[in-house]
Amino acid sequence: MPLVNMKPLLRDAMENGYAVAAFNLVDYGSTKAMVKAAEELNAPVICQTSAKTIKFYSHKEIVSWVRTAAEDSPVPVVLHLDHCKDLEMIEACAKAGWTSIMIDASELPFEENLEMSKRVRDIADKYGVGMEAELGQIMGVEDDMVVAEEESVLTDPEDAQKFCDALDLSAFACAVGTAHGFYHGDPKVDFDRIEAINKLTKTPMALHGGTGLSDEVFRKAIERGAAKINISTNLKHVFVESFVKYHMENPKDFEPLRVIDAQYQACKLLFSSFIAKFGGENRAPAYLSKAA
Repeated sequence: MPLVNMKPLLRDAMENGYAVAAFNLVDYGSTKAMVKAAEELNAPVICQTSAKTIKFYSHKEIVSWVRTAAEDSPVPVVLHLDHCKDLEMIEACAKAGWTSIMIDASELPFEENLEMSKRVRDIADKYGVGMEAELGQIMGVEDDMVVAEEESVLTDPEDAQKFCDALDLSAFACAVGTAHGFYHGDPKVDFDRIEAINKLTKTPMALHGGTGLSDEVFRKAIERGAAKINISTNLKHVFVESFVKYHMENPKDFEPLRVIDAQYQACKLLFSSFIAKFGGENRAPAYLSKAA
């Protein structure tokens, strides 16, 4: 089916107590594995792209991968631009066929962040795509952007309300104690803050820094309104380690397709586990019947 807009999908997730898994694709194989995992579980999925992935390949290549994987699929698939600060890239993605775009101006003061986000709101409206924006600074490393723990700023619920009221977002990314990358020690996720933000904004929350969180943390966050959960670092490790593992176990096998298939199967297993964990299994039919 054609790629879908993220806004109604996440609204359905928030209203029905589940979250849509969002994975940062690496290549066509990982893209295909995302969609296949979603199909096997009859679930929606979000295929995300980082700015550096777009720079490495191209808008044309990436949108063709996701459209090809999704066109014969019976489940809803979103193509989303993750953490972008470049307005030209954001508009290029929206024009090329992305169905959701994210502006990350979170390092700016509130008013400057809001002003830049409003410019992206205009782009989203122009092309009829969903939009995500971020308030507060999430610690860790994402797409070569580094925020140290002492520099992270948790999102104020009242500021979040002002921000979301002005932007009509598909997803709201905020800092609630999670971190990009692997955790060193136990993450201090502020569930009261998640609940307060969602009560005030009534906007589906995007939980960044999903790699390494426990099932209990996911459950509590989803119960409090997290409707999109991002997984990137975990995929990077599985993508590389599965390739290396196959070669180490089969040192004389130089048939590339067998190595690639081992990598594909490992990635698909990872995607399936998170989709099910977030409650996405068998959610596609109800969403599609409502959207029809």
